[in-house]
Amino acid sequence: MVEKNNMYVYKAFGLCIRSEVSLPEIIEIEASEKLSEDIVVKEMDLTSLWLKDSIPGKHFVITENTCLFNVPEVAIYFVQNGNEVIVSPFNGSDEDQRRLYILGTCMGAVLMQRKILPLHGSAVAIDGKAYAIVGDSGAGKSTLASAFLNNGCQLLSDDVIPITISMENIPMVTPAYPQQKLWLESLHKFGMKSNQYRPIFARETKFAVPVSTQFAEKPLPLAGIYELVKTDHEKVNIHEIENMERFYTLFKHTYRNFFITRAHLMEWHFQTSAHILSKISMYQLQRPTSRFTAANLTDLVLSTITKEEMVYE
Repeated sequence: MVEKNNMYVYKAFGLCIRSEVSLPEIIEIEASEKLSEDIVVKEMDLTSLWLKDSIPGKHFVITENTCLFNVPEVAIYFVQNGNEVIVSPFNGSDEDQRRLYILGTCMGAVLMQRKILPLHGSAVAIDGKAYAIVGDSGAGKSTLASAFLNNGCQLLSDDVIPITISMENIPMVTPAYPQQKLWLESLHKFGMKSNQYRPIFARETKFAVPVSTQFAEKPLPLAGIYELVKTDHEKVNIHEIENMERFYTLFKHTYRNFFITRAHLMEWHFQTSAHILSKISMYQLQRPTSRFTAANLTDLVLSTITKEEMVYE
């Protein structure tokens, strides 16, 4: 790791992160790289702040520029101004589990505070363009992304997908960090052995899978969003999402979308969504729950992309 003044220095989500907490999942910055410091991650006792500001029965306290939340038996977290993350660990909590929330919910809050739209899903690079796979928890987003990697594609992000709007009004996906999270069942389906990978945290059957050799390191234009849903049908299916349903789908799969109203970001989210949706295609992918269909879905998406490119040529 690269250390400066007893701090680790990393790069993720297009940001430079200086951290008191070791974050081995993300990319360390070489001493020769000259990036401005965007985010500081530090440890501090937040007990008094939580007791003062929290609401009984609620785990989150959110304002326009702050996000305070409590994960029982793990830690209290405070994110402010898009540039500071404070962690207050509970005694005996699991370090791996604490990092999950730093790289997940905390980074989601950081991105929103910076007016960067975070989607919940995986993003892959196909022929120089980014495609996002979104869906509910357990839909199979990471598994489908892994199938694309097996087809020679690259990963941009897993879990939190950062989307910005360029000066040319092009939605861009910024790489997050080179790791996937796959359930044990998915590892077995791809012929991967679980003893070669680290559980996300103790007693978890989800594993951290490094993908540094297939990681896209530069932002790419977002060309399409695919919503993955589970069905009882026997065949995989795809249909285009149209009209206002596109706005609903984008809102539904915005990472921690309950932040939006509480942080007074509805107007920003709508305007950003309009820019994104004017430039991309959006489809729903239906997958059977009765069998493993990642390869079939990959072929279906790739054929859809090919057809779209032929139309625009």
